[in-house]
This record gives sequence, structure tokens and C-alpha cells, in this order.
Amino acid sequence: MALIVQKYGGTSVGTVEKIKNVAKRVARTKEQGNDVVVVVSAMSGETNRLLGLAHQISELPNERELDVVAATGEQVTIGLLAIALTEMGCKAKSICGFQIPVLTDAAYVKARIRQIRGETITQALKDGFVAVVAGFQGIDETGSITTLGRGGSDTSAVAVAAALKADVCEIYTDVDGVYTTDPNICADARKLDKISFEEMLELASLGAKVLQIRSVEFGMKYGVRIHVRSSFNDNPGTIVTTEEEIMETAVVSGVAYSKSEAKITVVKVPDRPGIAAKIFKPLSEANIVVDVIVQNVSVTGFTDLTFTIGRTDYKKAMRITEKAAKDVGAERVVGDDKIAKVSIVGMAMRSHSGVALKVFETLAAEGINILGISTSEIKISVLIEEKYTELAVRVLHGSFGLGNPA
Repeated sequence: MALIVQKYGGTSVGTVEKIKNVAKRVARTKEQGNDVVVVVSAMSGETNRLLGLAHQISELPNERELDVVAATGEQVTIGLLAIALTEMGCKAKSICGFQIPVLTDAAYVKARIRQIRGETITQALKDGFVAVVAGFQGIDETGSITTLGRGGSDTSAVAVAAALKADVCEIYTDVDGVYTTDPNICADARKLDKISFEEMLELASLGAKVLQIRSVEFGMKYGVRIHVRSSFNDNPGTIVTTEEEIMETAVVSGVAYSKSEAKITVVKVPDRPGIAAKIFKPLSEANIVVDVIVQNVSVTGFTDLTFTIGRTDYKKAMRITEKAAKDVGAERVVGDDKIAKVSIVGMAMRSHSGVALKVFETLAAEGINILGISTSEIKISVLIEEKYTELAVRVLHGSFGLGNPA
């Protein structure tokens, strides 16, 4: 008998019919003699609908109250799924984040998990129930409801699997695994049987929407084997695991992209120690994640400082940066929220030269201008104009021979 954590995303529970189908799959896993914990997202589109209601009232709603509103989406799903399982004769109990409890910090809208005390779930399993857990949500030390940010149910699932020392965490979604790139852009994209935590971490952070980055971090930290599968068929998916389990890796494993980028440039910044810290500190205090940073060579004691942030943080970041720029005596701030980031990822890039050159030549051949570059041992990211995203993904995918053989 195994302890299996299953997570179902919004598209998998998007209608009552789909919830009934999920219930059948869960019941089947339970009938095979396993203990089952199910973590679910809100029904497809529901979180957007709820946030939309809040934004009709306020352009920048109070984030604590935004979490109160957003967290109701998952509560609806766990109730419906528990009812569906009970109706099929399978004992089920719904559990909200605060009932587990999932303890988080107080960074509303994108809280981080600090601890999971799993006694509530463990007791439900001992009593013969399937535990149906609300993903995406937790509670801070003051008792306020928090949410974990977009895709947070993945993080909830892997964190719960880690806390319970589950045998596997199955992430069910509308795709049947991790592909070399988005199959909607490249028809010949290939499904990977296995991928390392490190590669998945890079792909997730770079815009591949299969898994949320923090879920991969949890898996890597606590050794939780993650199996990405489709909720619409029984095909084997992609195992996310340790590098040691993967015998042979290609130079490049995948191409990721993100259209949710924005770029801010602080023009004519005084070039002296401590200035960058004064610009980035207020952004950090506002929980805004800064990604690619480019500083030009100093000319006559001044420099330009460019950085990227998530597009959802653009307006807030512009306001904060304009104030910081004024405080340090910079000339002005300019922004662009029509930026995309395209990246290649591969463990074997560590030991292969010429990969960056191939990226630059491939994009240059299509007339795509590179606005910024960021690298790590196993990835190369380039910033480009958003309108060239699909073209860049296709030509890089082809250039590194990632597609299925014709």
C-alpha cells in the first residue's frame, strides 16, 4: 500500500462532469489499496472571475482581502469533489488550508509556506477517508487567510507530499507530461520521459506552465518524486527526479518562454556605490521579484540601469522605481510592458561550448533583436520584443533538434 498525493488543476475540475471524472480516478486509486490525498485548484476561470470582481471595485485592492476572495475558489472545488466521491460510495473529507494547517508568511497574494502540520490529514487517512485538500491557500500567524500565487496548488501538493512523506506526488493537468516546448507553438514538440529537478526548476521559472517553480523547489529539497500526468487519459507522463536517475541527457532539453515580462530602465543614474541598493530595496520590500538586470558602462559618472519584473507588477514597480529614481538623482524612468523572455535549458550545457553562439546566430538569422541576456550553468535566456516570441521558440527548437523525428 502506498501513500499517493494527487493534484488536479483548474481545467481538470472545470465542470461538474469533470469533477465526477476526477472522483472516478481517485476512487480507483483508493480501491487499489492506497491511501490517497487529493489537492485541487479552483474550477477553470474561477480565480480570474473572483479577482475580476475585486478589481471592479478597486484598481489596487487590499491584498489581504484579495486573498479572502480568491481562496473561496478552492473551497468550492473540495466540497464538490468530496460530495462526488461520497456519492460513489468512497469516504471523503474536505480540508481547507487553515484546517491542516498550512502555515505561511504574511506576503499576501504570493505567500510562502513555512510549515505544514499534517495531523488533520493523517487522522482522516487513518479513519479511511480520502483527504480532499484545498490547494493554493494557507494561514499566517495572525490567522489571516493567505494564497500562494498563481499555480500555488502545485506547491501545496508537493509540500503536503513532503510533510506526509508520500511515495509519489502525481500532478494531473491538461497536458500529459513535460514537453521540449509548448506543443501549441511547435507541433513536433516531444514529451520527455524524465527530467531532472534542476532542469524543471529552470523551465518552471522561465515560463513553462506545467509546474510552478516553488513546487519543484519543494520536490528537490525534500526528494519528492513528481509525476506529471494528464487527467484525461492513463498514459504515463513525465517523472521529475534527481539527475542521477537520468542516464543520458541532450545538450538542450527544452525551450521555454514567458510573455508576462516587463522592462524598466532608470536613465542617467549616478554611478557610485550604494545607488543600485537604493533602487532595488523598495522593490524588494514590496515583494516584487526582479529578474534580469543589465547595467551599462559608466559614461561621465552616469549609467543606465535596466531590469525586468513580472508584467502584473509593472504599474506598482514603475511607481516605486520613479520615486526611488528621484531620491537618487536619476534623470528619468522609462518602461515597456511588451517584452518576452525566451530560454533554452539543458544539464549538458555545462560541458558543451558554443551553445550561446548558436542561440545568437539563430535569432539573428530571423532578424530578432536581443534586448537583454541572462545565463546560468544550465540555461540561456534572451529578452526580445513580445511579437517575435513564437518565431523565436520555433527556430530555437528546430536549431537544437528537439522535435520528434519526421
